[in-house]
Amino acid sequence: MRPIPGGFFEMGTQRSRYDVDLDSPRRRIWVDDFSIGATTVTNRLFARFIDESGYRTTAEREGWSFVFANFLPDAAAWPKHPPLTPWWRQVFGADWAHPEGPESDIAQRMDHPVVHVSWHDAAAFARFTDTRLPSEAQWEYAARGGLKRMKFPWGNAPSSGSVHCHNVWQGQFPNENSADDGYSGTAPARSFPPNAFGLFNMTGNIWEWVTDWFGPLPAAEMPPLRNPEGPRSGAAKVMRGGSHLCHDSYCARYFVHSRTHNTPDSTTGHIGFRLASGPLAAR
Repeated sequence: MRPIPGGFFEMGTQRSRYDVDLDSPRRRIWVDDFSIGATTVTNRLFARFIDESGYRTTAEREGWSFVFANFLPDAAAWPKHPPLTPWWRQVFGADWAHPEGPESDIAQRMDHPVVHVSWHDAAAFARFTDTRLPSEAQWEYAARGGLKRMKFPWGNAPSSGSVHCHNVWQGQFPNENSADDGYSGTAPARSFPPNAFGLFNMTGNIWEWVTDWFGPLPAAEMPPLRNPEGPRSGAAKVMRGGSHLCHDSYCARYFVHSRTHNTPDSTTGHIGFRLASGPLAAR
């Protein structure tokens, strides 16, 4: 965990790229002190949780998860996919320990983020370790690392000269990834330089579950809201940060303000989580 000093920040962006994300306009928010994981939870740590708790993940119980087609030895063997997204394939036997299906493993990826975890799985891990998921406001405040009105944890430029700063798609999505940043899939959880708060991969690599149900960002008020949380209920949970599959031509959601959502039981090969601690606002 890294301690994060509380303070004001401007949550969201001035203008949405995707109106459905409900991420604009900016609004001034206060968050109290809290702590958040320097990295997302890794395969190594999640394996320890499984061993000690006996927990079975959503994908293990359901028997399948969604895998990016390019990572499959034979995508044609798994023809079922969600509407309009043929690059995601329903693969039976895919789960956190078998990211590309039953013949794959994580032996060489123990320091990579755990994926194929649902929101329910992430919440179960947090309960077992006496931690919690960050609120959406805490996540964005931490991702910004103290910078104001910047797109990325390091500034406004997507890279530092010719040096890549996070793991996203390069090339023509979804068929060609040049992997110029060094990774065609997930990168180890401590890849690329951390932000000013000491946090790694707050954009790119994997989407991260947070506590909030999806809905509009907290309303702008005076004085500014303190420790806001999302709606009291909903159909989908918020995910933050983008992933290694984000690309300007399809899903440019790799900014510190970016948000999307998914049902709490959803599992894919690019969703994980990081932990937080410290009190949330009382309801």
